[in-house]
Amino acid sequence: PPSLAMASDPADGHLTLKRCLGVLRDARNDSEQFAALLLVTKAVKAGELDAKTRRQIFDAIGFTFPNRLLTSRQPPAGCPEHTFRALGLTLLACFCTDPELAAHSQILNKIPTFNDILVSPCNPDSTSMIDDVYQCLSAVMATTRGPRELVTKGTVSALCQAYLNGSYGSDHALTLLLGLLAIAEARCWQRDAPHLLAVLSKLSSDFLKTEDMTKFELCEVLPHFIPQSPPLTQDSQGCKCLHRLYKGLANILGSKLSQSQRDPALKLAACLMQACGSEWIPAGSAGSKFLALLVNLACVEVRLTLEEPDPLEVEGKKEVVTACYILIEMGIQECLREEKPLLEEMQKVQLMRIMEEAFGAVIFYLRQVKQEELQDPFIFASVRILGAWMAEETSSLKQEICELLPFLVHYAKKLFKEGSPATSLPQPELLSTKDSGLPQDALRFLLPGFCHLTAEDRPRDILISEGAPALLCEYFLHQWEVLTSQPRSPTPLTSTEMSLQTACGIFLNLVVTAPDLIRREKTFSSLMELLLKSLPLLLPQKDHLVLAANIATLGLMMARILANSAVLQETQSAKDFFGAALRFLSQAHTAQADPGSEGLAAAVSPAYASAWADVRELWFLGMQALAGCVPLFPCLPQAVLQARWLESLSEFLTRVAPASVDFELIAAFQGVLVELARASQPCRDAILSHHGGEWANLYGMAALEQCLSEQ
Repeated sequence: PPSLAMASDPADGHLTLKRCLGVLRDARNDSEQFAALLLVTKAVKAGELDAKTRRQIFDAIGFTFPNRLLTSRQPPAGCPEHTFRALGLTLLACFCTDPELAAHSQILNKIPTFNDILVSPCNPDSTSMIDDVYQCLSAVMATTRGPRELVTKGTVSALCQAYLNGSYGSDHALTLLLGLLAIAEARCWQRDAPHLLAVLSKLSSDFLKTEDMTKFELCEVLPHFIPQSPPLTQDSQGCKCLHRLYKGLANILGSKLSQSQRDPALKLAACLMQACGSEWIPAGSAGSKFLALLVNLACVEVRLTLEEPDPLEVEGKKEVVTACYILIEMGIQECLREEKPLLEEMQKVQLMRIMEEAFGAVIFYLRQVKQEELQDPFIFASVRILGAWMAEETSSLKQEICELLPFLVHYAKKLFKEGSPATSLPQPELLSTKDSGLPQDALRFLLPGFCHLTAEDRPRDILISEGAPALLCEYFLHQWEVLTSQPRSPTPLTSTEMSLQTACGIFLNLVVTAPDLIRREKTFSSLMELLLKSLPLLLPQKDHLVLAANIATLGLMMARILANSAVLQETQSAKDFFGAALRFLSQAHTAQADPGSEGLAAAVSPAYASAWADVRELWFLGMQALAGCVPLFPCLPQAVLQARWLESLSEFLTRVAPASVDFELIAAFQGVLVELARASQPCRDAILSHHGGEWANLYGMAALEQCLSEQ
């Protein structure tokens, strides 16, 4: 009707819009409704509506009419075929500006329609439809449920196709893809890996080919398309992409760059390291030079930023320095790699020196940190990378590290006390450049370094005076809780289990070097109690043998020191522990066929074989500790008799060829046997009744022979 013509004056326009909405509500037929609708959509397109008016439009129209428009295939006479569809989309785009409506099921169930429009050939006159679709999809993505709905309803592949087609709006497609990957990376790759790989393929080709600023812009985009899993190296197309990225980065980093150009390149390299380790760098001299250059640049960046810290400047550089930490961590790993190393020996020596300078800067920076900054994830990243260095390189920066130890203990304690519940959250294996909320478990990364340091007098004294042992006991108890609450997973070794093993190493150092501390610190009694309870639980689980070995040996060594404590005095848990420790020690060796002869030879038991490299030293220490415990615990000889260990040991030594039993093993057995024979008449009788005198002579166990011959 002519009376509905849109006024040019905004105030009149508002009145007209109101009348249109009235007509829409009261329309007697489709053509009246359609006429009013055209004017409404014209107002919508002009973009001069506030949220309240948009809501009024929705209240007047609802979803039914746009739904009909979207499905209608008959355009009005003389109009393009998608006229109705375009109108429907304009209305939906208008509704989507209201977050509540964007999350409505009537919008979410249109996602497949939106996808279809994106992948359909685009006519010059249908660009507004595409704009509306992108507006709808952006609005949906901003809702809580939206991203999941978009991924499950196939929007990722539609966006990938739209981007690859390069048609109208493809830049919007890329922006939306980046948004979806940021929110739901794993789910996107699970569902749409081939499409995402195709996009990565195009991006990596563009990255290699372009010689203008686009190259640096792509450095910012590409990290979003590099999945943490599955690794790109598993796929031939992924490998090609990685090779292009390597070549592109080699071109960039080999040129003279401004800082704004270098930073994104370093971040991209760090992202690749995080996702693929160093596998994306080809072997050979070009690859080794590239890796050395990367680590070198990272070290320079760290020094420039941290040696003269201007707080404002550091703030702006935290992201790139964190990326540099990832590159340096890879540098440490590559310098230590012996199998198929990427780096030549000379490069390793040079890099270790350069990295040492960078770590000097990290230490300098950490010494300036104020109490109120401790929650900053960048401090965590800095402590973590220092932990990686301390774990491997113990001789350098010793003085500086000793001076920093009070801070490190204080920092680890603060995070542990404040964040105990969250320490069980799985942490990414390499530093994340994305801020993943407040980090918690700093101790996990410091333990290997502390293990080295507790073997040396000065740093050990500092750690003790700063209260590290008590903190480590608490941490051990907490990590044990985490381990036992996790569903049993045979492999791979969890970080929790690694932390427990490393903590055992620290405690073993303290037991040997500071026994008085073990007696004095109350927390060691709690630790002893836990060790007594945990070994019987752990030992039957074959996949935890290394941890069981640590706990058995540590428990036996601590038992010697804490023999008089209540927890060890004839308690059931002590008996159970000693029983389990005996099982661990007695089942490590077996007689097996010797290929070189007819007879049998001594060998490590099959159940221990795969872990023996990690268990061997602990086993010998455990035997030594067991010998030391025998005179202190009357229940031990009894437990040995019950376990029938003397019988099985006698059988073992009688059956195998003496030449197959090495001297160290003979000494270990003799140490325990002598103590048993001295402490217990029944044990002595059992040894003698099983030809102990004969095999003691056969194996040259002089101390045992003498002990058995004494009346």
